[in-house]
Amino acid sequence: MELAQVKASCPDCRLSILCLPFGLQPHEIKQLASIVKNRRPLQLNDYLYLQGEECLHLYAVKSGSFRSFILNTEGLEQTIGFYLPGEIMGLDALQHGRYSSSTIALETGSVCEVPLSRLNELCGQIPGLQIQLMRILGKEITSDHDQIVLLGHRTAKERMASFLLMLSRRYGALGFSNTTFNLSMRRQDIANFLGITIETVSRQLAELSKQGIITVKQRGIQINDLQLLTIIVEPCSIHD
Repeated sequence: MELAQVKASCPDCRLSILCLPFGLQPHEIKQLASIVKNRRPLQLNDYLYLQGEECLHLYAVKSGSFRSFILNTEGLEQTIGFYLPGEIMGLDALQHGRYSSSTIALETGSVCEVPLSRLNELCGQIPGLQIQLMRILGKEITSDHDQIVLLGHRTAKERMASFLLMLSRRYGALGFSNTTFNLSMRRQDIANFLGITIETVSRQLAELSKQGIITVKQRGIQINDLQLLTIIVEPCSIHD
């Protein structure tokens, strides 16, 4: 895909507090912006990168949402994560220099492309950038841990509630509503991610809706009782 002939506007981006510029001085943000390019928008089902490809860039989600998945030896997909604006994609390639997963657009979206070689150079010049990159890596590790907990010894209801809470917190961090949002991913992607069937996803959403905890309108989700949803996941978190 061709690059748009325009530089990223990191100093003015509302997502900068979640992304690589966080904590940097204005002149350092300008240095970072000088190496970042905006790719042309990706459409639904467009691939950003493929599993096994050499990693030359990291990508920051500017708009839209993306899904990462791994193909096993039998050609079956395992969804390993979803990415929202302000989040960094491609970090899984830092160990061996090749992407260990494929990433695809879930809707029309745009990304900022960060050349890895130039980023490494800047990290040597800007200590704050290296610190922020370490924070992002730490966040990625924490997310992996949360996913292990999500999928380990949890009922289908707990998995579904955990997934909705995860999205709620991430949308809230973006400055959007943490109780009203769209599920840009397909039901089968959610099922694959959670290790349950599509029918179970639909059934659990219907059950949560019947209990009045959420309202489902096609792909739209409205969380009516955030506390009850949290209690499903963490029963000990009941507050008097």
